[in-house]
Amino acid sequence: MARKRLGSIDVEFLLQPAKEPPPLPDASIDTVVLTWTLCSIADPQRALKEMKRVLKASGKLIFIEHGRAPDPGVALWQDRLTPLWKHIGGGCHLNRRIDEMITQAGFQIPELTTSYIPGPRPMTFTYQGTAILAGER
Repeated sequence: MARKRLGSIDVEFLLQPAKEPPPLPDASIDTVVLTWTLCSIADPQRALKEMKRVLKASGKLIFIEHGRAPDPGVALWQDRLTPLWKHIGGGCHLNRRIDEMITQAGFQIPELTTSYIPGPRPMTFTYQGTAILAGER
């Protein structure tokens, strides 16, 4: 569906396991889009470092992810549920601090919106924003 709507925009879709480095040269990508995946990647820091490696200096990481809620009661339930949830949810960790993971990988986040989406609070706290390489712009 996306290919039909692209028009004159040049986009290449890469489908591969997150544990594999992408077959791309350093600083070769304008934009990385990350949706609902950091929760279930076994080594999210490694994956983020690869995203950083392939992004051009002027590139952007656009993301929407769910993760650790700021509310102590909800976070407590996320911690309680995660050991079971990751086994039934394809490796999904409900309690990962998405913004911290992104900044620890060498990005800065100039735009970030957080909120709950409809559904049970331990599963629905969402981080949405853009990140750029730290020290850029």
